[in-house]
Amino acid sequence: MGRIAGVTAAETRQRLLRAAAEAFAERGYDGTRVADIAAAAGVSNGALYAHFGSKAELLVAALLAHGRRGLADLFAADPDRSVPDLLLEIGRWLPQRRDARGYLIVEALVAARRDEDVARPMRDYVGERAGSMAALGRLAQDRGELDPALSPAALAHFCLLLSMGSALVTPDLHAVDDEEWAALLARVVGALTPGPS
Repeated sequence: MGRIAGVTAAETRQRLLRAAAEAFAERGYDGTRVADIAAAAGVSNGALYAHFGSKAELLVAALLAHGRRGLADLFAADPDRSVPDLLLEIGRWLPQRRDARGYLIVEALVAARRDEDVARPMRDYVGERAGSMAALGRLAQDRGELDPALSPAALAHFCLLLSMGSALVTPDLHAVDDEEWAALLARVVGALTPGPS
């Protein structure tokens, strides 16, 4: 089992990323072998290593390819929408049940605590997400949508904590009523907006 006839290198890479996302979400980083991912993608271990130098690299690539859409992605799709509205939309998703790929972030964060090969790219991943969120915060401040006294970096950190924490506290561990959650979010986001002038 090497290269699949009629399949491009890009298609093979996508197959590997899908197989990795499913395997890591189902069996965890430590419980998944590279050979399992290669077999699920229908390629050899050598073909896998032609695309990814290590299991750690594959985990982070799978997270980047199959992770949940973030605030920056939603903003890019609708740049005229207010950032507070986007915060509310993303926030409403947080207590929802995750699909298998939603657990990738949990696996990546746990693996990063034990494996420096995962920690290095995860610092970049988290830093990039925080930077994008802080940039949106500054833009929202320039547009008068968020309180100019707020630190965009602190707001980004707060959003990251909520997002990543929601991947850990799933509805089967603790559920919250949708209306009660929406009311709390509206209060929190309202506190971030400028007061009456």
